[in-house]
Amino acid sequence: MHMAVLALAFMTVATVGLAQAQTTVKPIKLVVLGDSLSAGLGLPGQEAFPARLQKALQDKGIAVDMTNAGVSGDTASGGRDRLDWSVPEGTEGVIVELGANDALRGLDPDVTRAALSDIVSRLKARNIAVMLCGMLAPPNYGSDYAARFNAIYPELAKKFGVTLYPFFLDGVAADAKLNQADGIHPTAAGVDVIVGNILPAVQAFLGTISEQRR
Repeated sequence: MHMAVLALAFMTVATVGLAQAQTTVKPIKLVVLGDSLSAGLGLPGQEAFPARLQKALQDKGIAVDMTNAGVSGDTASGGRDRLDWSVPEGTEGVIVELGANDALRGLDPDVTRAALSDIVSRLKARNIAVMLCGMLAPPNYGSDYAARFNAIYPELAKKFGVTLYPFFLDGVAADAKLNQADGIHPTAAGVDVIVGNILPAVQAFLGTISEQRR
Protein backbone atom coordinates (compact mmCIF):
# COMPACT_ATOMS: atom_id res chain seq x y z
CA MET A 1 0.00 0.00 0.00
CA HIS A 2 2.79 2.36 0.96
CA MET A 3 4.61 1.56 -2.30
CA ALA A 4 1.49 2.43 -4.32
CA VAL A 5 1.14 5.75 -2.52
CA LEU A 6 4.82 6.54 -3.07
CA ALA A 7 4.57 5.64 -6.75
CA LEU A 8 1.51 7.86 -7.18
CA ALA A 9 3.24 10.72 -5.37
CA PHE A 10 6.33 10.34 -7.56
CA MET A 11 4.23 10.35 -10.73
CA THR A 12 2.40 13.47 -9.58
CA VAL A 13 5.65 15.30 -8.83
CA ALA A 14 7.15 14.21 -12.14
CA THR A 15 4.08 15.34 -14.08
CA VAL A 16 4.00 18.71 -12.34
CA GLY A 17 7.73 19.13 -12.90
CA LEU A 18 7.39 18.35 -16.61
CA ALA A 19 4.50 20.79 -16.97
CA GLN A 20 6.51 23.49 -15.22
CA ALA A 21 9.51 22.83 -17.47
CA GLN A 22 7.35 23.11 -20.58
CA THR A 23 5.78 26.35 -19.46
CA THR A 24 9.05 27.96 -18.41
CA VAL A 25 10.83 27.33 -21.74
CA LYS A 26 9.21 29.98 -23.90
CA PRO A 27 9.90 30.13 -27.63
CA ILE A 28 12.74 32.47 -28.53
CA LYS A 29 11.38 35.60 -30.19
CA LEU A 30 13.33 35.96 -33.43
CA VAL A 31 13.05 38.55 -36.21
CA VAL A 32 14.53 38.24 -39.71
CA LEU A 33 15.25 41.80 -40.81
CA GLY A 34 15.91 41.63 -44.51
CA ASP A 35 15.11 42.34 -48.12
CA SER A 36 13.45 40.26 -50.84
CA LEU A 37 15.98 37.41 -50.46
CA SER A 38 14.70 36.56 -46.99
CA ALA A 39 11.19 38.00 -47.42
CA GLY A 40 10.47 35.35 -50.07
CA LEU A 41 9.78 37.36 -53.22
CA GLY A 42 7.95 35.14 -55.73
CA LEU A 43 7.22 32.42 -53.17
CA PRO A 44 4.25 31.54 -50.95
CA GLY A 45 4.77 32.74 -47.38
CA GLN A 46 5.28 29.21 -46.06
CA GLU A 47 8.21 28.71 -48.44
CA ALA A 48 10.03 31.92 -47.52
CA PHE A 49 13.26 31.73 -45.52
CA PRO A 50 11.82 32.64 -42.06
CA ALA A 51 9.04 30.04 -42.27
CA ARG A 52 11.36 27.30 -43.55
CA LEU A 53 13.97 28.14 -40.90
CA GLN A 54 11.32 28.00 -38.17
CA LYS A 55 10.20 24.58 -39.44
CA ALA A 56 13.79 23.29 -39.52
CA LEU A 57 14.36 24.49 -35.96
CA GLN A 58 11.10 22.91 -34.77
CA ASP A 59 12.23 19.63 -36.31
CA LYS A 60 15.29 19.91 -34.06
CA GLY A 61 13.07 20.54 -31.03
CA ILE A 62 13.87 24.26 -30.88
CA ALA A 63 10.84 26.52 -30.46
CA VAL A 64 11.02 29.97 -31.98
CA ASP A 65 8.47 32.74 -32.40
CA MET A 66 9.53 33.89 -35.87
CA THR A 67 8.74 37.23 -37.53
CA ASN A 68 9.41 37.83 -41.22
CA ALA A 69 10.45 41.49 -41.33
CA GLY A 70 11.68 41.36 -44.90
CA VAL A 71 10.81 44.17 -47.32
CA SER A 72 11.52 43.70 -51.01
CA GLY A 73 13.80 46.36 -52.44
CA ASP A 74 15.11 47.46 -49.06
CA THR A 75 18.67 48.69 -48.76
CA ALA A 76 20.61 48.65 -45.51
CA SER A 77 19.54 52.28 -45.01
CA GLY A 78 15.90 51.31 -45.54
CA GLY A 79 16.21 48.61 -42.91
CA ARG A 80 17.72 51.10 -40.49
CA ASP A 81 14.91 53.59 -41.08
CA ARG A 82 12.24 51.04 -40.13
CA LEU A 83 14.23 49.27 -37.42
CA ASP A 84 12.18 50.36 -34.41
CA TRP A 85 8.83 49.18 -35.74
CA SER A 86 10.22 46.11 -37.51
CA VAL A 87 11.80 44.81 -34.30
CA PRO A 88 9.17 44.99 -31.53
CA GLU A 89 9.80 45.01 -27.80
CA GLY A 90 10.45 41.53 -26.44
CA THR A 91 12.53 40.45 -29.43
CA GLU A 92 15.49 38.35 -28.27
CA GLY A 93 17.40 37.88 -31.51
CA VAL A 94 17.59 39.43 -34.98
CA ILE A 95 19.00 37.86 -38.13
CA VAL A 96 20.09 40.82 -40.28
CA GLU A 97 20.04 40.06 -44.02
CA LEU A 98 20.56 43.40 -45.77
CA GLY A 99 22.93 44.86 -48.32
CA ALA A 100 22.18 42.90 -51.49
CA ASN A 101 20.29 45.81 -53.03
CA ASP A 102 23.08 48.19 -52.06
CA ALA A 103 25.54 46.05 -54.00
CA LEU A 104 23.22 45.58 -56.99
CA ARG A 105 22.84 49.36 -57.25
CA GLY A 106 26.51 50.04 -56.71
CA LEU A 107 25.88 52.22 -53.66
CA ASP A 108 28.85 53.61 -51.79
CA PRO A 109 30.02 50.87 -49.40
CA ASP A 110 30.59 53.54 -46.73
CA VAL A 111 26.85 54.28 -46.76
CA THR A 112 26.01 50.58 -46.42
CA ARG A 113 28.56 50.18 -43.64
CA ALA A 114 27.17 53.14 -41.71
CA ALA A 115 23.60 51.85 -41.97
CA LEU A 116 24.49 48.31 -40.89
CA SER A 117 26.66 49.66 -38.08
CA ASP A 118 23.71 51.73 -36.88
CA ILE A 119 21.39 48.71 -36.99
CA VAL A 120 23.75 46.49 -35.01
CA SER A 121 24.62 49.12 -32.42
CA ARG A 122 20.97 50.03 -31.84
CA LEU A 123 19.96 46.38 -31.43
CA LYS A 124 22.81 45.75 -29.01
CA ALA A 125 21.76 48.82 -27.02
CA ARG A 126 18.38 47.10 -26.62
CA ASN A 127 20.12 43.89 -25.43
CA ILE A 128 19.00 42.03 -28.56
CA ALA A 129 21.38 39.40 -29.94
CA VAL A 130 22.42 39.92 -33.57
CA MET A 131 23.37 37.50 -36.32
CA LEU A 132 24.78 39.33 -39.34
CA CYS A 133 24.41 37.65 -42.73
CA GLY A 134 27.13 38.63 -45.15
CA MET A 135 26.62 39.53 -48.79
CA LEU A 136 29.05 39.62 -51.72
CA ALA A 137 29.14 42.30 -54.39
CA PRO A 138 28.48 41.25 -58.00
CA PRO A 139 31.60 41.31 -60.22
CA ASN A 140 30.36 44.03 -62.62
CA TYR A 141 31.47 46.91 -60.37
CA GLY A 142 35.07 45.78 -60.35
CA SER A 143 37.45 44.27 -57.81
CA ASP A 144 38.04 47.50 -55.84
CA TYR A 145 34.34 47.96 -55.17
CA ALA A 146 33.92 44.27 -54.29
CA ALA A 147 36.85 44.39 -51.86
CA ARG A 148 35.39 47.42 -50.07
CA PHE A 149 31.86 46.04 -49.98
CA ASN A 150 32.69 42.46 -49.03
CA ALA A 151 34.81 43.61 -46.10
CA ILE A 152 31.87 45.33 -44.40
CA TYR A 153 30.34 42.26 -42.77
CA PRO A 154 33.38 40.56 -41.18
CA GLU A 155 34.66 43.93 -39.96
CA LEU A 156 31.35 44.87 -38.32
CA ALA A 157 30.96 41.41 -36.78
CA LYS A 158 34.42 41.74 -35.25
CA LYS A 159 33.86 45.34 -34.13
CA PHE A 160 30.57 44.62 -32.35
CA GLY A 161 31.27 41.02 -31.31
CA VAL A 162 28.22 39.59 -33.09
CA THR A 163 27.66 36.31 -34.92
CA LEU A 164 28.58 36.34 -38.63
CA TYR A 165 27.25 34.01 -41.30
CA PRO A 166 29.68 34.89 -44.11
CA PHE A 167 27.42 34.67 -47.20
CA PHE A 168 23.64 34.35 -47.05
CA LEU A 169 23.36 32.87 -50.56
CA ASP A 170 26.12 30.29 -50.04
CA GLY A 171 25.42 27.23 -52.19
CA VAL A 172 22.64 29.00 -54.12
CA ALA A 173 24.11 32.07 -55.85
CA ALA A 174 24.70 31.58 -59.60
CA ASP A 175 23.04 28.13 -59.60
CA ALA A 176 20.26 28.38 -62.18
CA LYS A 177 18.47 25.32 -60.77
CA LEU A 178 18.08 27.00 -57.37
CA ASN A 179 17.09 30.47 -58.55
CA GLN A 180 13.99 31.93 -60.10
CA ALA A 181 13.96 33.21 -63.68
CA ASP A 182 15.58 36.50 -62.64
CA GLY A 183 18.68 34.62 -61.54
CA ILE A 184 18.70 36.49 -58.23
CA HIS A 185 15.93 35.22 -55.98
CA PRO A 186 16.03 31.62 -54.73
CA THR A 187 13.33 29.10 -55.54
CA ALA A 188 11.71 27.07 -52.77
CA ALA A 189 14.44 24.47 -53.28
CA GLY A 190 17.04 27.24 -53.08
CA VAL A 191 15.58 28.47 -49.80
CA ASP A 192 15.86 24.96 -48.40
CA VAL A 193 19.55 24.87 -49.36
CA ILE A 194 20.09 28.21 -47.60
CA VAL A 195 18.28 26.94 -44.51
CA GLY A 196 20.26 23.70 -44.47
CA ASN A 197 23.56 25.57 -44.71
CA ILE A 198 22.77 28.27 -42.14
CA LEU A 199 21.00 26.00 -39.64
CA PRO A 200 24.06 25.02 -37.54
CA ALA A 201 25.05 28.69 -37.18
CA VAL A 202 21.49 29.65 -36.19
CA GLN A 203 21.36 26.83 -33.65
CA ALA A 204 24.58 28.08 -32.06
CA PHE A 205 23.21 31.65 -32.12
CA LEU A 206 20.01 30.58 -30.37
CA GLY A 207 22.08 28.61 -27.87
CA THR A 208 23.81 31.81 -26.75
CA ILE A 209 20.40 33.49 -26.35
CA SER A 210 19.20 30.60 -24.20
CA GLU A 211 22.30 30.90 -22.04
CA GLN A 212 21.68 34.63 -21.54
CA ARG A 213 18.16 33.87 -20.28
CA ARG A 214 19.58 32.05 -17.25
